[in-house]
Amino acid sequence: MNISNIALVGRANVGKSTLMNALIGEKVAIVSNKPQTTRGRITGIYTDSDRQIVFYDTPGLHEPKSKLGGHMIKAATGTLDDVDAVLLVVECRKPGKTEIQLCERLKSMSLPTVLVINKIDLIEKDLILKVISEYAQLMDFTSIIPVSAKNGDGVDLVFAELKKFGEEGEPLFPDDIATTMTMRELTSELIREKFLRNLRDEIPHGIAVEIVDFKETETKYGEPISEISADIICERSAHKAIIIGKNGEMLKNSVTAARTELEDMFGQKVFLKCFVKVRENWRDDENMLKDLGFKE
Repeated sequence: MNISNIALVGRANVGKSTLMNALIGEKVAIVSNKPQTTRGRITGIYTDSDRQIVFYDTPGLHEPKSKLGGHMIKAATGTLDDVDAVLLVVECRKPGKTEIQLCERLKSMSLPTVLVINKIDLIEKDLILKVISEYAQLMDFTSIIPVSAKNGDGVDLVFAELKKFGEEGEPLFPDDIATTMTMRELTSELIREKFLRNLRDEIPHGIAVEIVDFKETETKYGEPISEISADIICERSAHKAIIIGKNGEMLKNSVTAARTELEDMFGQKVFLKCFVKVRENWRDDENMLKDLGFKE
């Protein structure tokens, strides 16, 4: 069996998580239109009879403004030491400082790199050739593929390109799993996704989700049910009021959306309780970050 490890890298909000989900054919990473949705390295796994591809979806590269941001950058750049090839995901626009610096680093590491120009459904087609030309001057890419990860256009071409990488070996993971995340981690991320989608731009960077209790039990009718309690952590009392919303509508809508998707994921009933708590400056509190799973 061919085994390969592939990192998805790029600046924030270019669609790395959407692309990984499309390549795997299953949702393993949360998606929103907010920058810095992905906070840690997410492992996604594709397996068929001939190959196993292990994808590492990394946080978007940005200038860190907190200790949390520092952890995110370390997760992104540190991943490059462990892979066979890289998918550099960009939007269809002129390379910026982030992309130029990243290309320099990839060249210095001699890492085979596929450039994926995402969101082509949102731009004029004649712009694609210009952007391809500009990127081709930065480094010698293995290939350059325009895609719309959201619509699935071009994803098959990316997948075909990935067959060039890796080597023969034993599978790294069982063939029936799509991610290494635990159920608690998946639940935390999915809950956070629903709040990200509903909240104003300035709030999402300051929230986290901590699973306080997660247990499997039965209803009075003998049906299996997951009972989950989670804390929605924010940095200010004013943010707490926004997260709860008028008459509790924001909180209710986000929790309902999370519960519905969790039930689809688990294939059983879910009872979900969420409480909003204020932890000022938690993004710069190393103990808090450690409790939330961010480690050096």
